[in-house]
Amino acid sequence: MAKSERAKELAAKQKAEVQALKQAKKNSDNPKDWGWFKQVKETYRVTAQVDPQLTWYLLGAGLGVAVVISLIGIFLPPWWMWLITGVLGGLIAAMYLLLNRAKKATFKRYEGQPGAAEVALSMLDKKKWDYTAAITATRQYDIVHRAVGPSGVVLIGEGSPARLKTLLASEQKKHEQVAYGVPVSTVIMGDGEGQVPLAKLADHLKKMPKALQKVQQAEVKQRLKALDAVRPRVPLPRGPMPSMKGMNRAMRGR
Repeated sequence: MAKSERAKELAAKQKAEVQALKQAKKNSDNPKDWGWFKQVKETYRVTAQVDPQLTWYLLGAGLGVAVVISLIGIFLPPWWMWLITGVLGGLIAAMYLLLNRAKKATFKRYEGQPGAAEVALSMLDKKKWDYTAAITATRQYDIVHRAVGPSGVVLIGEGSPARLKTLLASEQKKHEQVAYGVPVSTVIMGDGEGQVPLAKLADHLKKMPKALQKVQQAEVKQRLKALDAVRPRVPLPRGPMPSMKGMNRAMRGR
């Protein structure tokens, strides 16, 4: 009898824990805890705030693809199979367009804000790239980020181009002393001549010449830890720097 009572208590406790976990995920503001539908819904809501025409674009893409595929069924029966394929094709087209416009809307939302480069860096393939946001910064909103990947060490600066030249040169010298022959490149993010816009930053890094293998990247990152350990505290401006971690999960449907 005692064992039966304890078993009931344990089952009730486990059930309560499961219910509490479900409720916590339901009320969580972390996209990682959301279901697929809520992630898509939130992505749509946030994107629509910046892109007022989003609904019409999605309807046009979805209905357009669905109608074209469905019409094929007139000539290639069975018609019901093409109708189902058309609906699925329309949904896929709308989702693809949503992800595309969500990315553009995110760039538009954060463009011009201190730390905006992290938005683009967070979109890099994490299996190939590793980045550290704001390894150094000034009180004038000049910030340097670092990415380590197939092209070596890349220092990304955002802020005043005139001040960044000195800041990037200093950081490049420090990194070259630690990296031991590994290429250390610099990029200034911006819309001026010779600069890379926020929306094109991730693609620019991906297209840079490859210089390191995966094993070499791991070795370089270990060396850079020693450099970061002796750095003074970065004087970042007040307020949170933008992060795309949550939005990326939502856009990927995870």
